[in-house]
Order: sequence, then C-alpha cells, then structure tokens
Amino acid sequence: MRIWYHTMAIHDNNQVLAVKKLEVGDAKAKLEFENEVLLISQIHHRNLLRLLGWSTEGSNLLLVLEYMPNGSLDSFLWGSKRRSLNWKQRFDIILGIARGLAHLHNECHVKIIHRDIKSSNILLDDHFQPKIADFGLAKFQPEDQTHVVTTFAGTLGYAAPEYAVNGHLSDKVDTYSLGVVMLEIISCRRCTDANFDGPSTDYLIEQSWKLYENNEHIRLVDETLDVKQYEEHVMKIIEIALLCTQSPASNRPSMSEVVLMLQDGQSFRERQLTRPTYIDHNRRIHIGSSKALIPINNHSQKPKRLELNNNYKLRKSMPY
Repeated sequence: MRIWYHTMAIHDNNQVLAVKKLEVGDAKAKLEFENEVLLISQIHHRNLLRLLGWSTEGSNLLLVLEYMPNGSLDSFLWGSKRRSLNWKQRFDIILGIARGLAHLHNECHVKIIHRDIKSSNILLDDHFQPKIADFGLAKFQPEDQTHVVTTFAGTLGYAAPEYAVNGHLSDKVDTYSLGVVMLEIISCRRCTDANFDGPSTDYLIEQSWKLYENNEHIRLVDETLDVKQYEEHVMKIIEIALLCTQSPASNRPSMSEVVLMLQDGQSFRERQLTRPTYIDHNRRIHIGSSKALIPINNHSQKPKRLELNNNYKLRKSMPY
C-alpha cells in the first residue's frame, strides 16, 4: 500500500518547495520510491519536474521538488480553473509535454518510459509551461530491444492497448498516452467520459475519430475557445493526436517526430490514419479496424467490444 501526501515548504532562502511524502506498507512501495529518486535525480529538462532533494531515513520517505504554483493540468480542463486556458497556452503545453518525453526517450543516457502520462501528472509553472511529474512507475527500455514485457501499471483510458492487455511496454506507450492528453486539452473532456454529443455514448477517442472521418473534427474543440483564426492549426493538432493513438504501436510516430510535426509543421499525409483501438475505464477493449490502412474519409464498421478479465487478459485474441 502506498499513499502520497503533498505539502508546501519554505526554504531558508524563502524559496517555495513542494514536499512529497510516502506512507508505505511494504518493501515494493519503498522500491518504487527509490526508483523515482534514481530516475529524476539524473535527468534535467525544462519540461520535467526537478528533484531538489530527498530522504529515506527510517519510515519517512520524502521527495523535495520544484513547487508548481499553477498546480496540475487537469484542474484547468475540468477542475476549479476549468476552461481558462487560451489556444496558445494549450498548444504550448502540448509541445512542452512532447519535448519532455522526447528527452526521456532519446536524450538521456538510457531510454526512460514514463508509463503514466495523464493530465493530473502534468504540472504548470508561473508561465503555464508544463512539467512532467510522478516518475514512480517509470522503466528503462534497453537499446537492443523494441519493447519489454512487464506487469501493467498505469491508468486505464490513457494506457496503450498492447501494454494494458499484454504488458508490451515501449516508448510508443508514452506516445499513445500523449495523444489522449492532447485530445483532452483540446476538448476539455475526460478521456473516460461517455457523453459528448447529444445521446452519444462514445468515449473521447472514438468520438474524435468519427468527427475526423467526417472532416468535422473542429467540432471536438472546447466550445469556449475562439479558434476561428487558428482553425487549420487546431485541426492539424487533432490529426497528430489521432496519429499518436494508432495501433499497432509501430504505426505511431516517435516523440522526436511528434515534436517536429508540432513545431515545424512537418506533414504526415503519407501516413494514413486508422480507427484507434482503446481500453475504457471499465476494462472493455474497443478494437479498431483489422485492416492495415483505412483510406482517409472512408467509414469503417463500429469497433467490437470485448470484456477483459481481472488479469487484463483478453478472452479473444486481438488484431494487433
């Protein structure tokens, strides 16, 4: 059992710090804590939350971190500060998260997979620049392996299907999660909410795909945003988000490619999009088309819904 408590502290030099305290009931939780310390003490990037100090003496397990005055991203999407971000701020947040992940995947001495990218794990500084936080589930990916097989640990709704179902973990798992977060930032809607347009019960990814198929994906945008002058840009970002959620994982771009597409307007038209496969919070899997490619603007049949058992194993094989 592990319970996190967050508090604020004032250093002798009047610097405001964030303190993260862990209550543990077993050795595994302490190991996760030490894993987080080991990881974030070795990485430094403007879009990754900085570790300032730690303590593992006795039963007190503490992390001392940068204090982020604007809190977590989710509070600006559906919390107390809901819908207060303009389009430029939202785009800068998306780009910052992508840059942080690209650093973890490609610029550290070893490839680091975060495993739990979601809106509540993105913190915002004074200037609304994002910092990726909570590395307790992070894992290394050896350079000579395309993926590792491990027990699922993360958040359903944000988790890539091949990882949640079969434990196949690669850097493309973070790419998938970023795509989901991008759709949340654009729509101000939780990925697991099953209501969007009238009587529809589609989840966010499914609704985004349907709108894209009909060339109506601008309708996904948070209605409080005035994006008339940015409409083409917004639609492109939605398409990049859908590209990040493709299955199999090999169809997703690397995070370096995502940064280029976001930053330089690099075209991805040579990559045709397919209906995404995803898992909802009730552990049901929604399978996209089994075809390798779906021509843009062609309608495909509604994805099948299969039940997962408690071990996240499918009762039927998946068309990855």
